[in-house]
Amino acid sequence: YEIEDHLSLVDLPQKLRGFRKFISSWIYTGEFNVVVDVGPKSTVNTLVEAIKKIGINKIDYVLLTHIHIDHAGGVGEFLKHFNAKIMVHDKGKKHLINPQKLWEGSLKVLGEIAKAYGEIIPVPESAFIDRIDGIEKIDTPGHAPHHSSYVIGDYLFAGEAFGVFHEIRNELYQRPATPPKFILEVAESSIEKLESLGKKKVCFGHFGMYKDSLDVAKYAKKQLKKWVQTIFDEVSGGESDPEKITENVKRYMLENDARFSNYKLLDDDIKEREDYFIRNSIMGMLEYVKETML
Repeated sequence: YEIEDHLSLVDLPQKLRGFRKFISSWIYTGEFNVVVDVGPKSTVNTLVEAIKKIGINKIDYVLLTHIHIDHAGGVGEFLKHFNAKIMVHDKGKKHLINPQKLWEGSLKVLGEIAKAYGEIIPVPESAFIDRIDGIEKIDTPGHAPHHSSYVIGDYLFAGEAFGVFHEIRNELYQRPATPPKFILEVAESSIEKLESLGKKKVCFGHFGMYKDSLDVAKYAKKQLKKWVQTIFDEVSGGESDPEKITENVKRYMLENDARFSNYKLLDDDIKEREDYFIRNSIMGMLEYVKETML
């Protein structure tokens, strides 16, 4: 999708039910050609075809918001097509150079989803670059300790720092993306760093763009606190079954979190996909509550 001059979004649908309009890979053209988040290995060819379709023969840089398999798993495969330099959080480099632990961890956490995404292949150490004139890299470890966000002009490529976002039928769907290990204070600090940039056009890892990063940031902070407090209330009230906690928190938030309540507008297959990741996010917050609030 051509979003604006110099900016295109490539949807990378997977061969999994509901995994469409989920993974955003961004192509920025101008003083340099950039891809933000190449996605998994399974859809590298889709991305390459999209790049060629818009008339680009060279990619100068790949910016990775983090090294989770759905954002960075295909970068080694992508380098077979383009001789690009890679920018990623310092904590992520070693796992892309030698991805065996990253792949094993992906299999352990995601199982069949990881297999559908495709095995992660190594990236040569010489491919990495630490600084690019015209691109600001910001350490935002709220979603994962190896998470970075990037600013190019008016665009903020925020990965999952604000969670997951969709515009549906003129309504907004927004939810936390807080898998273990989640630390509320780190997530809030990450969001505040991005707030300090002022109003930007925010480009999400999942999914699309929104014109006002400050609006999204303000809601994300409020949302995180509300979800964590609700999980605390569940546990302190005596509930210990993670599945019941997930069910109760989801039900409560559908009634009391305005943007999350637009879950009801999602297609059924996308609801199923979201259910899986909603549970992951609640498990991250549940672990935090047990370790720090009880």
